[in-house]
Amino acid sequence: MTKFRITILGSGSAMPTTLHNPPSQLIELNDKLFMIDCGEGTQLQMRKFKARMSKLHSVFISHLHGDHIFGLPGLLSTLSLLGRTADLNIYAHKEIDFLIKPFLVYMGKHMTFKINIINLNPESEELLFENQSIKISSFPLKHRIETNGFLFEEKKSASHIIREMIDYHNIPFHLIYDIKRGADFTTPEGEEIKNETITVPGTPSKRYAYCSDTAYAPEIVPYIRNVDLLYHEATFAETEAKRAEETYHSTARQAASIAKMAEVKKLVIGHYSSRYNEFGLLLKEASEIFPETELASEGKVFEL
Repeated sequence: MTKFRITILGSGSAMPTTLHNPPSQLIELNDKLFMIDCGEGTQLQMRKFKARMSKLHSVFISHLHGDHIFGLPGLLSTLSLLGRTADLNIYAHKEIDFLIKPFLVYMGKHMTFKINIINLNPESEELLFENQSIKISSFPLKHRIETNGFLFEEKKSASHIIREMIDYHNIPFHLIYDIKRGADFTTPEGEEIKNETITVPGTPSKRYAYCSDTAYAPEIVPYIRNVDLLYHEATFAETEAKRAEETYHSTARQAASIAKMAEVKKLVIGHYSSRYNEFGLLLKEASEIFPETELASEGKVFEL
């Protein structure tokens, strides 16, 4: 079974506090390590929670506000100090050049690896990465600047052929691959054996969606429908709904409403405003709408 693990490195927002780090998460999937957002201090969080920097495959930046990107220069420098040679893909909006280009000039010949910037489409859903086992997509969110959410998903696994049926129907070995992928079997006598009678479904695929930062936006529901885990920002309590609207952020209750509309299995809320010293109120307000809600916190791991 493929490991699918999300580790919270930071769950705070723009104003620094001693309670939470700026936004960042690690997704371990199919033996690859992906990062979403890279707030200040992210590389220290990786050390603290024993994440292997050498396994980092790609970085996905939701938008270019400082609390989501100020950790990048330090992380890139450390990767070079560690002797990384493999290319690093950074998926971000095109304006990321203002940060990356001066850094590369400063580092000069000391950089040991190449950085590839892949621009995000802020207007529509787009496939970013795909291999035989997984795919990663982006979709637009509703914020003050161009912002994208991300969807990580396993591909549907092939069905399992029932071993006894191979012997019973004398199924040739060279046909097993096609049968596991949905083909029926026709015997030498011309009898058609339906696929569902000789196979059982494969392991259900898992899906994770990341939505931060965004105002309340029901239009994102089709992108995240039925995911196993949804991370959705919940910067404010309901008493600050007006402030949330003005700053294009969400309340905990609004995040829960999105989760309920999308029929997700579990909701995790984060990106807390610095005005809160404890977060029970945010959890209470979200849980009243969507009971399967948890708070994000640094070091917390979610296994799918």
